[in-house]
Amino acid sequence: MELNKLTIKEAAKLLKEKKITSLDLTKACFERINKLNKKLNAYISIFEKEGMGQARASDQRRVRGLSKSEIDGIPLAIKDNINIEGSLTTCGSSILSNYTSSFDATVIEKLKKTGAVFLGKTNMDEFAMGSSTETSYFGPTKNPWDISRVPGGSSGGSAAAVAADMCIGALGSDTGGSIRQPASLCGTVGLKPTYGMVSRYGLVAMASSLDQIGPITKTVEDAKILYKIIAGYDPMDSTSVKKAFSDQRLAVRNTKIGVPKEYFVKGMDKEVEKVIREAIKDFEKLGYKIVEVSLPYSRYALAVYYVIMPSEVSSNMARYDGIKYGMSEGQNLLDVYMKSRAEGLGDEVKRRIMLGTFALSSGYYDAYYLKAKKVQTKIKEDFDKAFEKADCLLTPTSPTVAFKINEKTSDPLTMYLSDIFTVPINIAGVPAISIPCGLANNMPVGLQIIGPQFGDQAILNIAQEYEQNTGQIGQRNWNI
Repeated sequence: MELNKLTIKEAAKLLKEKKITSLDLTKACFERINKLNKKLNAYISIFEKEGMGQARASDQRRVRGLSKSEIDGIPLAIKDNINIEGSLTTCGSSILSNYTSSFDATVIEKLKKTGAVFLGKTNMDEFAMGSSTETSYFGPTKNPWDISRVPGGSSGGSAAAVAADMCIGALGSDTGGSIRQPASLCGTVGLKPTYGMVSRYGLVAMASSLDQIGPITKTVEDAKILYKIIAGYDPMDSTSVKKAFSDQRLAVRNTKIGVPKEYFVKGMDKEVEKVIREAIKDFEKLGYKIVEVSLPYSRYALAVYYVIMPSEVSSNMARYDGIKYGMSEGQNLLDVYMKSRAEGLGDEVKRRIMLGTFALSSGYYDAYYLKAKKVQTKIKEDFDKAFEKADCLLTPTSPTVAFKINEKTSDPLTMYLSDIFTVPINIAGVPAISIPCGLANNMPVGLQIIGPQFGDQAILNIAQEYEQNTGQIGQRNWNI
């Protein structure tokens, strides 16, 4: 048995039955990391000494009958924009390449209380700005299915680590699709919760009104397990909502699934569209009623996103001035500001800072930012109307399968289009999950299931039913 290939549920069962130990499980993951990380570049930091110590402590608790939870001793990977006290948190950037976290993010505190083991911090687009994990200061991550291709972004390191069995599960963050898009491209499960359901405290902010932490896993059941642990109100996060966790189950015969006609667009890969339409037919066979819905303002979502997001980026990135955090270069105050930011930040980060600063500047605020916020309201209203006709929505996650490394880096607008199906969900603040639904050109295709606000558990249950009845569990590439 290759222990690193286990799911969270499988590993938890074997640990409970004392058929395996956390030490053996964690060791198997580190062996896989040491074998593949030079090839895939999925991890920025590897916590081998600390992780093995956490695994030994878990085994000792289990022997004494004092296990903390069902995932006590389960090895996880964490995206490198989520703070873990005493560890590097680089955000994939030169400017934070030597920054050590002084505190735990709330999601990390919750995982520590369960006894989870932390394997390391995963690679990402610099400050989560990208759709391919190519903008990282530490180099691009490779897709385990084909190392000449990207894993998606910005949580590409977490998705690649899960797909290559370099961990049992992982956390990522999603601002415009950064959990779901890499999950789609790597053949894993990725959940973007309702905004406010998972605390953002300790997540390095990109666009504060859009960011959300969520799980990337091998199965939907594993995503449910991690989500139940990390979700919940947090007084440390002013955007956190007081909403009780509810295992909402919808009777199939009464459930309507909407298919937005605007989501099958010109330029979408024909093979991807074919796989998605077959998946929709599978839902019909399961007894769900398929209805057509319309999200007319979704065509403006990408434009809205690339006004709101850079505007918030420009504000959040102001703190990286060479004084408090990371790199500090220069002889006087102005010199420190200019040199630290010029040398410490990459091209994509600088591009978004400039776009946001322009959109918020005097004379342009009303024309760009204010107008984008008004259209954001229309997009939210579109989703509200759609959910009056349907309980959830089905769409593609990505218009294409994983593309070649360097294929889109010279044309930022083409890269931005990679998130065309995921961005509206963040704009509307609703939950969505990407699950594997087949292959196109021998690469994974993700199906996106979107729910109404706070319908997280409902879409997880629908996704799990599809997974169990179709056998569409992520086919991970064992031969890399």
